Amino acid sequence: MFNAMEKLKIENMDLEAAKIDMYGAALMIIKNAKGFLACGYIKIETAEKLGHAGAIVTGVKNFDDMLNAKVCALTSKAAACGVKEGMSGLEALRLLK
Repeated sequence: MFNAMEKLKIENMDLEAAKIDMYGAALMIIKNAKGFLACGYIKIETAEKLGHAGAIVTGVKNFDDMLNAKVCALTSKAAACGVKEGMSGLEALRLLK
């Protein structure tokens, strides 16, 4: 079942977030002005080919988990914004605003 796009306000950031329940797991993404934070369902290689600034976190069940999880993969465009592996999802989103 697709859960509608949500608006999130975290710190001074206006974000869009979506969650799709996938047979006991969830596909989730949080979008900021310059890029996105997504769960492991998203293929970072595709985002790289498209030239998007994106970061991936894994082992998450909800948006709060995404903000606290550590970035495990990212595109070169996200790296150019200062995103690094090991930083929290929230730290990554701060750099992608």
